[in-house]
Amino acid sequence: MLNAEKKTCKYNEQLCKYYEQFKVYRDKVLALSNDSLEKTVAVALALCLVCAVLVSLATVALRPLQSYNKALDMKKNILDVAGLLQEDTDIDAAFKERIEAKLVDLSTGEYVDGNVDEYDQRKAAKDPAQNELIPVDKDIASIRMKAKVAKVFLVKNGDQLQSIILPVNGYGLWSTMYGFMALEADGRTVQSINLYDQGETPGLGGEVVNPNWRALWKGKKVYGDNGEVALTLVKGTVDTSRPDAAYKVDGLAGATLTSRGVSNLILYWMGPEGFAPFLNKIKTNG
Repeated sequence: MLNAEKKTCKYNEQLCKYYEQFKVYRDKVLALSNDSLEKTVAVALALCLVCAVLVSLATVALRPLQSYNKALDMKKNILDVAGLLQEDTDIDAAFKERIEAKLVDLSTGEYVDGNVDEYDQRKAAKDPAQNELIPVDKDIASIRMKAKVAKVFLVKNGDQLQSIILPVNGYGLWSTMYGFMALEADGRTVQSINLYDQGETPGLGGEVVNPNWRALWKGKKVYGDNGEVALTLVKGTVDTSRPDAAYKVDGLAGATLTSRGVSNLILYWMGPEGFAPFLNKIKTNG
C-alpha cells in the first residue's frame, strides 16, 4: 500500500498533497468523541458523498438499459396503433419486419435524409435549432412550438403500404397529450388512435386510453369533400343516421376540455401546418 502511495505521489504531487491533508483530517475526526458535532457532521457528509457516487455509478451503468426500454415501449405503442400487437408478439422482430421509419419535412411534405433511428421529435421540438414557434392564431393544439422535421412510420406488407402512422400532440385539460394516429394507405381513413402519454383526469379525460373509445375511431374519415379537416369529437353520442357521421367520434363523457383538446390536435396535425402536405403527396403517388 505504501509503495502504491509513493508511486502516486511521484506522478501527481498535487493529488498526493490533497490525500495527505485528507488523512490528517480523517485521523483528527476519528479521534473525536462520538458525541462531537464535528464528527457527526463529517460522518454524515462522508455517507452522503458515498451514496451520491453509488447513485451516479448506477445511473451510468443502467442508462443503456433505460434507453433500450424506452425505445421498446415506443415500438410497442406504434405496433399497438398499427393493429400488430398481440400478447405474444416479439416487439423488436415485428417492428423490424413491418415498420419503416421516415423523416418528413413538415413544410414541404417531402422525405428528408437523416439518422432516423437516433432522431427524437419531442426533443427536437424543444431545440431552437430544430424547431419553430407556432403563431398564436395557428396554434390550435396549444403546443407553442413544433419540430421542423417529423418522424413518421409506414406499415408495410412486403413492398405494399398498408397504413401510415403519424405522431400527434396537443393540450387537453391538464396535460399535453402525445400519441399516434394510424391512417389507412389512402391517407384519409382512420385505422386507430393511441394517446399513450397523457395526464388527464382518470375516469374522465383519461378515458382516451380506453380500448372501447379508441375502437370508435376505426373507419372514420379525416377530410371533407373540399379537403378540409372534418374529423371531430361531438358532445354525447354520434347519430349514425346523419350523413356526416363518418366524420364524428363520440366525445368523452364529463370531459369537455379533453374532448376539445383531442379535436384540436386532430385539426392541427391533419391540417396544412401539420401532415396535410405529406398526406397529399402520399395520395398523389398512390
